[in-house]
Amino acid sequence: QVQLVESGGGLVQAGGSLRLSCAASGRAFSTYSMGWLRQAPGKERDIVARISPSGSSTYYDDSVKGRFTISRDNAENKVYLQMNSLKTEDTAIYYCAAARPHSAYSPSNYDYWGQGTQVTVSS
Repeated sequence: QVQLVESGGGLVQAGGSLRLSCAASGRAFSTYSMGWLRQAPGKERDIVARISPSGSSTYYDDSVKGRFTISRDNAENKVYLQMNSLKTEDTAIYYCAAARPHSAYSPSNYDYWGQGTQVTVSS
């Protein structure tokens, strides 16, 4: 069992930066792939970035590549999303989620979810 709590969302102007954090409970954290997913109003929940259990492998959606960076600290049971050069289209609720290794490619495969944190980017 893994419990996830996100923090760091808020309102920022276009071009600005935010850093999302996700704190995990449970000793199994380091065995899970972790993802940041987002859902904008009227849209499906999509994977923004994901990271392997060891942190050695990462994936980014094309829409955020070069702007967002996912990282994790297994000693602290935390995962982060650094978001730079934010655009209005990045506005969404951002979720931290955990999936078994090699299954994190689809939102439906994530087993544990945080409550979400709102990110709003104004023009």
